[in-house]
Amino acid sequence: MAIVRALPDTKAGRRRLALESPENRNPIGEFEVDGAAQVEIAVARARAAQSGWAARDVGERAAILRAAIEVIVARRSEIAETVRAETGKPLVEALGVEIVPACDFLNYWTTRARRSLRPHRQRLHGYLRPTKKLYIHYQPLGVVGVITPWNAPFVLTLNPVVQALLAGNSVVFKPSEVTPESGAWVARVLHEAGVPEDVVQALRGDGETGAALVNSRIDKVCFTGSVGTGRKIATACAERLLPCTLELGGKDAMIVCADADLERAAAGAVYLSMFNTGQVCMSVERIYVVDAVADEFIALVTRKAAEVRYGPGDTDLGPLFWDRQLDIVARHVDDAKSKGAEIPVGGAAGTGEGLFFQPTVVVNADHGMDLMTEETFGPVAAIMRVRDEEEAIRLANDSRYGLSGSVFTKDAAKARRIAARLTTGSVVHNDAAVIYGVPEAPFGGRKESGVGHVNGTDALRGFAHAQPILLDRWQPTRESIWYPYSEKTIRDLDGLLRYGFGNRLLRRLLS
Repeated sequence: MAIVRALPDTKAGRRRLALESPENRNPIGEFEVDGAAQVEIAVARARAAQSGWAARDVGERAAILRAAIEVIVARRSEIAETVRAETGKPLVEALGVEIVPACDFLNYWTTRARRSLRPHRQRLHGYLRPTKKLYIHYQPLGVVGVITPWNAPFVLTLNPVVQALLAGNSVVFKPSEVTPESGAWVARVLHEAGVPEDVVQALRGDGETGAALVNSRIDKVCFTGSVGTGRKIATACAERLLPCTLELGGKDAMIVCADADLERAAAGAVYLSMFNTGQVCMSVERIYVVDAVADEFIALVTRKAAEVRYGPGDTDLGPLFWDRQLDIVARHVDDAKSKGAEIPVGGAAGTGEGLFFQPTVVVNADHGMDLMTEETFGPVAAIMRVRDEEEAIRLANDSRYGLSGSVFTKDAAKARRIAARLTTGSVVHNDAAVIYGVPEAPFGGRKESGVGHVNGTDALRGFAHAQPILLDRWQPTRESIWYPYSEKTIRDLDGLLRYGFGNRLLRRLLS
């Protein structure tokens, strides 16, 4: 994430921000901040354009959005270069974390939108079945506000924006102020594919802009970011009874069982703790390894982490994306060291102007250390020995976060048993983080890690109102329970209770 500096306001009174590269602090651009007035104009334009977009058949909307795949493929080098300039991440991660999954999300959602959003008949149960028919229609909500983070600025913007558009909404979105152009590429790509300009609009700004968007005349907020900001958005939405989806932070645990493939587990521990410089909400932040295999596992992790290349350019590990994050990572590692942890690899910031932190392994960590309880968001593999899997499960659940987790074992049935006992939004067997890239899987956090889902059929339908329409089969002149009440009304209801619900066989037919 680029470094942000405030510049003198423009003559029109608008604030300006300048961006510096996280690799070397060289200037990479500047922009005017969209304030409340600009947000209001954008939302009004989106409101005016939404009805025309919603009037198009969902298949037509899907075809337009599907064309964005070809645009991304054609413009992939430009998009990747923008992402790299603002974040410093290696080209492999610009392609593999941002662009490949963006194309996959587009392909998935546009292929399935018609089936997921088409009106459908819902079978009724019980005594109403002979007289009524139920249909479910999906109505767009209107204007959706999307606020997205800096750690994966292109894909984490595109995914919710595309879902909202497919459901017939217009979208006004705000990328992070330090990756503004990476996020803005989403609007450029969709416009080039054929989405009308007012139907999807990008704002540029910081928290002030985001607050103005949340408080504007929108119909839903979709936010990905920190717990602190998520709380503020939830409060603002609650005051207006505005629906919101919040995908927040994590402190994901990795459990290494005694029967794990230790080569894979160690390689996974290093990569899944450090890819994207550890700045992934589902990255491995805590590793619990069963004592019986801990020595071998730690030796393998130490060797593999020492081989990770870091620094500017196309290395394995780029810089942290934000100067404030560098301070957090250093503080967490120093706290662990002062409380007795060992650091066989790394443990310090790199030299020079860039926001680099060494690939780091911390051994003998425990829950008295910030490294095991607070979100670190850095390239640190923090390892704690445990007696057995029972202790690992207990400690994994000992967190205010509950986004995702992983279990490394050769026994898939065991992985499912352990997963069922973890209080977390999702669990992955012998891997981690990849779960966000599985659009079929409802992805969302428990505890302080969020509200709602950002993937799965429910997420797509969450950008629409499910409207039930109950139709009359026979159109009688009146219903049996309508006025005037009579002794016959009472006898009919009493008979339904006695002979319908009071008889097991008939009760089964009514179910």
